[in-house]
Amino acid sequence: MKEADPRLRPQITCENGDFVLRASVHVPRPLSEVFAFFSDAHNLEHLTPPMLKFVILTSAPIEMHVGTKIDYRLKIHGVPVRWRSEITYWEPPVRFEDTQLKGPYRKWVHEHRFASEGEGTRMEDTVRYRVFGGKLVNRLFVRRDVLRIFAYRNRMLLSHFQKFGGADARGSLT
Repeated sequence: MKEADPRLRPQITCENGDFVLRASVHVPRPLSEVFAFFSDAHNLEHLTPPMLKFVILTSAPIEMHVGTKIDYRLKIHGVPVRWRSEITYWEPPVRFEDTQLKGPYRKWVHEHRFASEGEGTRMEDTVRYRVFGGKLVNRLFVRRDVLRIFAYRNRMLLSHFQKFGGADARGSLT
């Protein structure tokens, strides 16, 4: 795996009161295959760091469409947390969005975008979030965790899709 242009590493900025994470990864597989992988909500367990002890509580199969609700359980710094999200936008194979209905954030809206690029697929994540405790809590705890989670996610995506061939995998590795 070769490291991507530093401009593509997961980054967090502050915009209009929201913290905004942007992450990008290029995988050497076709758009249809990459979107299909993300259409199976249970694959999220494989993309989440083990330290979070992340488990999807909603029974499989989960039919993805606007209005689908998914329940999770995880641990954040050892504290058990329940999370419920809803698919709020669904446009296969180019985009979908999930929004936290219940969970550890004041706001969490995660947009996933997919585009054919060369002989593979560019996947981009944009997360708009707010935390209880604002900028101080984000700076001391949340920001670092979110960056680590998305760096791990990109490494796992690259690893998963490289197993199926292709030499050109570039992504956001930190």
